[in-house]
Amino acid sequence: MNESERVMAARRSGMVRDLRHKGIIDERVLEAIGSVERHRFVDEESRDYAYEDAAWPIGYGQTISQPYTVAYMTSLLLERCAPPAKVLEIGTGSGYQAAVLDAIGYRVYSVERIPELYERAVKLFRALDILVMCRLGDGSLGWEEEAPFEGIMVTAAAPDCPQHLLGQLSPNGCLVIPVGRQDMQQMTVYRRSGDRFEKEMFHHFAFVPLIGREGWN
Repeated sequence: MNESERVMAARRSGMVRDLRHKGIIDERVLEAIGSVERHRFVDEESRDYAYEDAAWPIGYGQTISQPYTVAYMTSLLLERCAPPAKVLEIGTGSGYQAAVLDAIGYRVYSVERIPELYERAVKLFRALDILVMCRLGDGSLGWEEEAPFEGIMVTAAAPDCPQHLLGQLSPNGCLVIPVGRQDMQQMTVYRRSGDRFEKEMFHHFAFVPLIGREGWN
């Protein structure tokens, strides 16, 4: 390990300690986040800040979510859906959230609507030997050909939960999604029970909008 790698590893350890202090207690989540090199998922100019608990622009009006948000959503999913479950992520973006899900042990599928981000993420996954199945398309419609999924995570804000995504949940599957106005949403978990869905609501967040047929137009 060279000096630059040692510095990044120390910053990553510091980020994990910070997340623990902020209430992330699932050691499986903390271990996964501690194993994923977040600085690889931001541009060169942002790498010195990659382990701060903040979102950063990745281009095309999108961001890499702050580490706390990634850890929080991952914890909600993991409490209800154990690896090696088949999980669909909506909004590949930088690829960081998908990489964390992969590190946990999920079988990850991910949909991205922006071609440049899709191509960048696929290239990065290949370079880092991360096994994530990727698709370019309207994430609000899910990935019908690969359904059902035991878990679905949406990393963009929807005005309401897309019916296509609920329909692609397996029996007892769960879906984690921020729902609400474009400027503020409430993290919401849907759990499938036959043809019915139980809903739990959690903290408020601010995400970029989910653009698509069942999102924001």
